[in-house]
Amino acid sequence: MKPTFFAAVAAALFATAASAESIIEIVDPYVLSAGMNAKSGAAFFTIRNTGDTDDRLIDAKSDAAARVELHTHIMEDGIAKMRQVEDGFPIPAGSEHLLMRGADHVMFMGLNEPFVDGKMVAVTLVFESGLTLDVEIPVDLGRANNAEANGHGSMDHGKN
Repeated sequence: MKPTFFAAVAAALFATAASAESIIEIVDPYVLSAGMNAKSGAAFFTIRNTGDTDDRLIDAKSDAAARVELHTHIMEDGIAKMRQVEDGFPIPAGSEHLLMRGADHVMFMGLNEPFVDGKMVAVTLVFESGLTLDVEIPVDLGRANNAEANGHGSMDHGKN
């Protein structure tokens, strides 16, 4: 069963009576790292906005790592690199945004302890609308399918 976290009640708390609201759902979240000695990891999920107002994921926070950033992959001189996305990820009304390997994701750098398969990682997602969602994301190393071979473990995480 794919976990889905509904935030309609939280969104309603942040919306004013006179304004439209975004209603955000986090669908099929999982976290992985390249192994027990990895210094970094990433979270992947779908952000679904079932409301009638555009929103944007602008930050992610977690005690699981020294730094947590929104990242994407770019091609630079024929080399795939990861870069922080300072403006965040748009979540249009009635649409969704997929965070997936090789594209947009939440990056954990300087892990405080290894990601252990089956454990949960607490993450706070911050949206432009003022909505914050506390999400428990399962570590699912079975989805890794050799993350190192897919370039994630050796990726350049520097800034633009």
